[in-house]
Amino acid sequence: MHSILSRTFAALFFSLSGLAAQAAPFTPANDSDVVERLPLSATDPSVRRLQSLRKQLDAKPNDVSLRLEIARRYFDLAMAQGDPRYVGYASAALSPLDKTPPNTSALAANYWLTKGMLQQYSHNFDGALDSLNKASQADTQSPDPYAWRAAIHMVQANYAQAQTQCDGLKPLSTPLFAIGCSQYVKAHSGGAAGLQAAYDTLHAAIKSEKNGSPELMLWELTRLAEMAIRLNRPTEAETYFQRALKLGVTDQFLLGAYADFLLTQNKPDAVIELLSNWERSDILLLRLALAGKATKHPKATEWANKLRDRFKEAAQRGDRLHEQEAARFELDIENKPSQALALAVNNYKLQKEPRDAQVLLRAALAAKDASAAEPALIWLKQNNYEDANLKALAADIAKIGGGK
Repeated sequence: MHSILSRTFAALFFSLSGLAAQAAPFTPANDSDVVERLPLSATDPSVRRLQSLRKQLDAKPNDVSLRLEIARRYFDLAMAQGDPRYVGYASAALSPLDKTPPNTSALAANYWLTKGMLQQYSHNFDGALDSLNKASQADTQSPDPYAWRAAIHMVQANYAQAQTQCDGLKPLSTPLFAIGCSQYVKAHSGGAAGLQAAYDTLHAAIKSEKNGSPELMLWELTRLAEMAIRLNRPTEAETYFQRALKLGVTDQFLLGAYADFLLTQNKPDAVIELLSNWERSDILLLRLALAGKATKHPKATEWANKLRDRFKEAAQRGDRLHEQEAARFELDIENKPSQALALAVNNYKLQKEPRDAQVLLRAALAAKDASAAEPALIWLKQNNYEDANLKALAADIAKIGGGK
């Protein structure tokens, strides 16, 4: 159970951190629809297992357990591979149950948890919280709903509520998992001292862990790397990222976080090497495009054109799931600060992670519109969030009349 939970938490924090801002998933009209062949090889174990499950479902379309397992496996693939089409398939598998949700405790808990996962992916956070509460009612001993609720509260900058959910994990999960949840929350407030304490506590917990699953260790090491970056310890951050990569778990949250770190360290060539096979993922393609621009890579224009087309298609659909990444694209690739600011302002109304604040501050500064940065400046001050880069941006905005 803990291995599943660690994948769940890693996937959720990836999906809500702004790294999973993808195009809206297409949902097939029925189980037999084939929209497009997906990029994973047919020999991949996860694909073979899904093919087997789909055949079983064709023979037993009323098998609720099968539907739930298929939906969960597709969602896991979406989080690992960065392809929102898998979310569409997950939704298609689950939707026949929506009119009459299962009422036995185990199936009901699984249904409401899976529904909550899909709702949060579409940024229907209120709906997701309601579904996750129903999952907890159906299974009071499941840690998964606590983890997902914690992450939703984090993305909305509701840190007290997030901490309450982390506290609820303690009797239900492994000590390391509960510690990681709690310290991640605590690192978001309390200034430099709070960040340092969270880092030290998580570091000690990881050091003493002997039996953590690869998925859990990946999440913990990636969060520790992020804290090290904020503490201006790039060598330690690099070490944690490398340890996470060596675990052999496919995780685009890790790849995106590490790519961002490499870009700040002026290592765009390393980003291109890291992400050379990840053009299918919008968020990783953005990192490739940024690295390509920095190195004048032969494929830089191609990468930028692909992103431009994807963001344009999303905008035409009225899709708001990609606004943070689109803002960064307009700012850093297209050199259009006004367009970037409009996207960043819209995005911050819904998502208030540090990454969202950073994009808003950068866009406001580039557009010379200090007032637009006020929501992020208020968040930074109220929570005493420790980050030298964000503080520097806030200081620069103050020079043009913001943050008074």
